[in-house]
Amino acid sequence: MQIFLETERILLRQFTLHDIDNLLALDSDVEVRRYLDMPAPPTRESIAEHTLPRFMAYYTQYAGYGFWAAIEKTSHAFLGWFHFRPAVEDPEEIELGYRLQRLAWGKGYATEGSQALIRKGFLELGVRRVVATALAANIASIRVMEKAGLTLEKRYWYKGNLEAVKYALDRDVYLNRRAQG
Repeated sequence: MQIFLETERILLRQFTLHDIDNLLALDSDVEVRRYLDMPAPPTRESIAEHTLPRFMAYYTQYAGYGFWAAIEKTSHAFLGWFHFRPAVEDPEEIELGYRLQRLAWGKGYATEGSQALIRKGFLELGVRRVVATALAANIASIRVMEKAGLTLEKRYWYKGNLEAVKYALDRDVYLNRRAQG
């Protein structure tokens, strides 16, 4: 198992082909998909042929960036995933994202993993700016962004009819906050 990052309670590791069922279970939960552009659950085949290869391509394409399986340290349970990757709209920005199983909600895992990725990005990878987006109705995800230190940058319309938000944190702001304690 190739560990990318370790926090107090979580291991972030590279995805493998053995994660097909983990991803299928995660994305089959209608509540997990509630704020995603995914009206129907994926099939096992679509995960094996599209999702996992796309996730795993990051490991060779972008050193230090990609999608990471989140594993609870004591139980070794699959919690979900985090991504930390060049943003599609602006590759100079690094996009933070997360998707966790319902059993992991409300326990601080999303904040813990997000903070660790942001710290690694700014202190080890030389990231200049971290961004994250969510639908405006996804209050829990927005709270995670705020707890991780990101601030609201803009509101916009996603696909013309869904209100969305973009949060951001610049390296200088992060380093100043760290220096102040």
